[in-house]
Amino acid sequence: MKGPLDGIRVLDLTSVVMGPYCTLQLADMGADVIKVESATGDTTRYLGPSRNKGMGSIFLHLNRNKRSVVLDLKSDEGKGKLLELVKTSDVFVHSMRPQSMERLGLTYRNLVEVNDKIIYCGMYGFSKEGPYGERPAYDDIIQGAAGVAAAQGQMTGSPQYLSSLMADKTAGLIGVNAIVAALFSRERTGNGQEIEVPMFETIISYNMIEHMYGETFTPAIGSSFYARATSPFRKPYKTKDGHIGVLIYNDKQWEAFFGVSGHEELRNDTRFSDISERAANIDFVYETVERIMMERTTDEWLEIFETADIPCTRINNPEDLFTDPHLRATGFFKMVEHPTEGEIRTMKHPVNFSGTPVAIRSHAPRLGEHNTEILR
Repeated sequence: MKGPLDGIRVLDLTSVVMGPYCTLQLADMGADVIKVESATGDTTRYLGPSRNKGMGSIFLHLNRNKRSVVLDLKSDEGKGKLLELVKTSDVFVHSMRPQSMERLGLTYRNLVEVNDKIIYCGMYGFSKEGPYGERPAYDDIIQGAAGVAAAQGQMTGSPQYLSSLMADKTAGLIGVNAIVAALFSRERTGNGQEIEVPMFETIISYNMIEHMYGETFTPAIGSSFYARATSPFRKPYKTKDGHIGVLIYNDKQWEAFFGVSGHEELRNDTRFSDISERAANIDFVYETVERIMMERTTDEWLEIFETADIPCTRINNPEDLFTDPHLRATGFFKMVEHPTEGEIRTMKHPVNFSGTPVAIRSHAPRLGEHNTEILR
């Protein structure tokens, strides 16, 4: 059985994380993704631990199920070969600033002359429609510009970036969504189109769902920060012997918590009476939970909360996940043999399709590994 995007060819002129994460999803779902690289290759090839130069750990995860071809797009020969590939492709994805694509002669206007059904997706920092359109951008820059670092800073006392490359990967997923929607539209209309996925606007639309808060209204009804999400007491709580993650959220869960925690007196505290009162007094509410969590061990609380159906979890380090019983049961982590890098650990695609299952079909390619195969 083949993946849901089997038969779709994607030309991938992206590098670093945002674009490659987008095209990884397309590749996992069955698309033939041709990764077009310069002679030096995607910079992510050289990032992180590696057994061989140009095959870094992050690159291995972002670029499986893809084929690599090296082209010099500044030369007439290289550009000509790319345009030949455009003729037989469905999707063209790049992560260069629009001005660079203009200089290379690889804008949507240029490509539509070669293939009028092409889906052309540009993924970069800021929309070309605004004054920031020529600015370079990476994940940290966008987290800062889009309000993410400031929101995180409400918890830590000063602006702070999230440890995950949230801006890159979120924009990558939005790119997947847009590309698949454009392919569906082409099935109905026969027409290709140009898509722009600017990180700045994408992450603002992601972050401001909750952090427009009181500023949703005119005039504003309070702060823009969602108080529960930015409370300094919203954190893993210390127990007698470690830490635990717990979120007591709705009225039913709080009623259960009062009983199982042994703190029935909280039922009579109006600050816990309903979701509106808890939201208005969120720092006090979470600080109270923090104090109570120190009364028992992590295992004791986990057993209590699971019995009471209150959401809870151990606080895992990344390496703890390799032995997690749920992930073992679902076969999430897999050991695969790479022809040059030896045995490596990878992850399966998180989505399960009943009729068109995704699969790891091929390893992350060496630089230019498929030149002859693709250009033939």
